[in-house]
Amino acid sequence: MIAVRILLGAIGVFVVFGTVLSAIRTFVLPRAAPVLIGRIVFLGLRSVFDLFARPSRPYADRDRIMALYGPLALLSLATTWVLLVGAGYTMVFWAAGIRPFFEAVITSGSSLLTLGFVRPEGTGTVLLAFSEAALGLLLIALLITYLPVIYAAFTRREISVTLLEAFAGSPPSSSEFLLRHYRIGGLTRLDDNWLSWQTWFADVEESHTSIAALCFFRSPQPDRSWVTAAGCTLDAAALHASCLDMEREPEAELCIRAGYLCLRHIANFFAVPYNPDPTSEDPISIRRAEFDEVWQKLAREGLPMKPDPDRAWRDFSGWRVNYDAVLVALARLTMAPPAPWIGDRPAPDSRPPLLGGVRLGPARRSDLAG
Repeated sequence: MIAVRILLGAIGVFVVFGTVLSAIRTFVLPRAAPVLIGRIVFLGLRSVFDLFARPSRPYADRDRIMALYGPLALLSLATTWVLLVGAGYTMVFWAAGIRPFFEAVITSGSSLLTLGFVRPEGTGTVLLAFSEAALGLLLIALLITYLPVIYAAFTRREISVTLLEAFAGSPPSSSEFLLRHYRIGGLTRLDDNWLSWQTWFADVEESHTSIAALCFFRSPQPDRSWVTAAGCTLDAAALHASCLDMEREPEAELCIRAGYLCLRHIANFFAVPYNPDPTSEDPISIRRAEFDEVWQKLAREGLPMKPDPDRAWRDFSGWRVNYDAVLVALARLTMAPPAPWIGDRPAPDSRPPLLGGVRLGPARRSDLAG
């Protein structure tokens, strides 16, 4: 009997410690970290949502369903933490001598929720009750404290996503982005745009790796997505650098680099497979015929195009290959809306593995030369 009490008490301590560590890694640790409890909750809930958001349904219906996924998963995670702490302390209380087991459950629940209708006997059990009450308040305080942080990051992200509709249409298109700026004489004044998107990519990388649930918080409008906005901006910069016969814009190329590093680091958190050191000869999800169609569209509108479309295609592929795989995978993972060259691409199932950890290796620097 003593051995059973020791074993159950040890299991309870392990559960409580693991739960608190999970909360710290999720909300407090300022870097991406694998959290098994979080993966179980998010993947389990995603399986349920996938049953209702099947690909055969209209996208508007799927988007309406998936809009609840991110917030509900986050609240479910907090609820899971509370339940696990309660279960862990139940085992500890039972090991400390509270009988029967149901009485240990009542004592744990009373302490965790600070109800106070059960007063344990003995100094040891009273201290256990105090510690459980403190942990319960800590978990709730963490959630309450970080909700404003989460929504502040969400708002910063969505401002640029919303503004992009004025520049690139809806859904956003890289060719439309260039055409609209050409029509208003803005092609030569895009430096500030590329700089602002570099900052946006840095902010998204920091916030969406430290609080990964943000990746699944959908835009207020169903035809907008942070993934399609990122892809449109990267493609526009790649087309500008590879196709337009204009003075070289270093900020556009730096924007591409900032963008694909952002997407790769987010993909690392979800263990999305990709080649970290691709070459310009590697295949991409865009066909040459699709590129030629955009080339001809831009040329018909009078944009200054480079004389060699074959060289332009190779240069564009050399830029796109750096972010093609992760962009398409993240579009599938987040169920992004259909958008040219982004959400309309076929992709393998990119759902993260249950026991997969964060890929810690940084993106290699040998791919920085587009």
